[in-house]
Amino acid sequence: MRSRALFALLLAVVFSFTPIIPALAATFPPNDNLVVEGVPAIPLSLVEQVKRYTEFRGALLASWHPVKREMLISTRFANIPQVHQVRFPLGARKQLTFFSEPPSGASFQPTQGDFFVFSKDIGGSEFDQNYRYDLATGDVTLLTDGKSRNSGGVWSSKGDRIAYTSTRRTGKDNDIYLMDPRNPQSDRLLTQMEGGGWWVMDWSPDDRQLLVMQYVSANESYLWLFDTQSGERQLLTPKGKQPVAYGGGVFSHDGKGLYVVSDRDSEFQRLGYLELGSRRFIPLTDKIKWDVEDFSLSRDGKRLAFVTNEDGISVLHLLDTQTRRELKVPKLPNGLIFGLEWHANNRDLGFTMTSARANADVYSLDITTNQLQRWTESETGGMNISNFSEAELARWKSFDGKMISGFLYRPPAKFKGKRPVIIDIHGGPEAQSRPGFLGRQNFYLNELGVALLFPNVRGSTGYGKSFLKLDNGYLREDSVKDIGALLDWIATQPDLDADRVLVTGGSYGGYMSLAVATKYGDRIRAAIDIVGISNFVTFLERTEAYRRDLRRVEYGDERDPKMREFLNAISPLTNASQITKPLFVIHGKNDPRVPLNEAEQIVATVRKNGTPVWYLMATDEGHGFAKKPNVDFQFYATVKFIQEFLLPNP
Repeated sequence: MRSRALFALLLAVVFSFTPIIPALAATFPPNDNLVVEGVPAIPLSLVEQVKRYTEFRGALLASWHPVKREMLISTRFANIPQVHQVRFPLGARKQLTFFSEPPSGASFQPTQGDFFVFSKDIGGSEFDQNYRYDLATGDVTLLTDGKSRNSGGVWSSKGDRIAYTSTRRTGKDNDIYLMDPRNPQSDRLLTQMEGGGWWVMDWSPDDRQLLVMQYVSANESYLWLFDTQSGERQLLTPKGKQPVAYGGGVFSHDGKGLYVVSDRDSEFQRLGYLELGSRRFIPLTDKIKWDVEDFSLSRDGKRLAFVTNEDGISVLHLLDTQTRRELKVPKLPNGLIFGLEWHANNRDLGFTMTSARANADVYSLDITTNQLQRWTESETGGMNISNFSEAELARWKSFDGKMISGFLYRPPAKFKGKRPVIIDIHGGPEAQSRPGFLGRQNFYLNELGVALLFPNVRGSTGYGKSFLKLDNGYLREDSVKDIGALLDWIATQPDLDADRVLVTGGSYGGYMSLAVATKYGDRIRAAIDIVGISNFVTFLERTEAYRRDLRRVEYGDERDPKMREFLNAISPLTNASQITKPLFVIHGKNDPRVPLNEAEQIVATVRKNGTPVWYLMATDEGHGFAKKPNVDFQFYATVKFIQEFLLPNP
């Protein structure tokens, strides 16, 4: 779940394209899909200044071919990322798809590899449909109903079926379906479910059972076994005195157990083995006091590759499943590693890797020689990125003595004096800021001399399940107080300017930026809200039905009168009269998570204060902008906003 979330987050950072600019125009106009209010004209000189920083590309591993040593990747050459084929390390990236919406989750048929299955939505709606792409002809076939929300398929061991979830029956329940992608008419409902938190994880080696996760919240989930003929189910992990969370699971090669990631009897997510007969759980990474966030089992079942999240840094490990001992792997650069996938040869481990000084690219590790091979070398806009700012781990004490941490990027030494600061708060709220490639945000550092600070307030993942629970329900505003303590800390830093601070964030981070603007408005210069929540009650009532109950567990149930009163009281919309510093609100019309109404109502209300409000809305986007012309204009306008409201130094 988290690696998927991390995958989705990196897509927005690494893909770009620059639109054609009219040579004689003095300003750069927004495209027809953008609604712009209050934003001044963007000078062409600004566009030219930032252009190089919009040209970063990146690549993500999608799927190994089951027979040949080649792969599918996702990268972008034009407007949006597409599926490409790479036939050897650093080989040509052959583009296979040419859609107007970004495809995702491409996966080869796992025995012959003559086709692959992928997903795609329209306009950021997240109502994904599954498709088959035939390599011999280039033909694309729709596999799902074209209307409901569908998860990507999980391949059977034999490679003749996929299992996936779909909301087609009720619009909110994730029912489980089985299908042979070669024959879409074979699609059949395996079992009806209740709720939107059901996800297929794996097939048993004999394809008689499915491993399914029931997600309740970031702190609570359950594992089930489903019979693939009858749909009958059995619960593997009954509810105990304390909730337990599972981050993933796969069958062992002999089918007698499961390799799972769980915080069972632990503060952190450990890799473990769950015996199916006795239900005994055997921890495999007891000595590692950090979360295991991603893992992959080799086809022969002899090796387990896994990644730990150690203070935000990804560390790759390799485990011998017979001896349960770690094997030696080469030390990789500090950064992020995700998307682990073994080739069918049981020798090559593929993954995507990125760091502050390297955009996302695809690599493979030969575990027999420990040789690392690079498969893609993505463009960097013609810039030498090897000297970009590295992340520093910062820590500060919050209002209750709790230590909070984040990553600080300082601008180059050429900028003298105290530097203005952008505080960028992650979404989720169960997410985590990590030291990956900043992409176009490097412009703020290198050209504007602005320091960037990415806090991990209470409620963030990566620091144990107790820390993760500290912002739930009635504790919601404690995370906002963590930013108040951060403002105190900034004032103690000799090279940071506490009088020039801008706060921003996306999704839940958008709520945080609005909340900070209401509570600490006298201590910031401006705020930027990207697809953020402005009122928890209206958000919970209007977010898509399939995710409503899942969000109520985190934020509280607005149908309870006491909780409704509390949620209204702490919502930025209720306290909008306190927002007196310039505000920039950015949203997508088709957002299924945080509906557009959240942006419209905060814009209308804050404008009544006489506060400068900029508003940017894309009619062809959802929960954040994905299409590069839209992303570019958002960036140009954001740079303009920073220049006008953050940089001036009285």
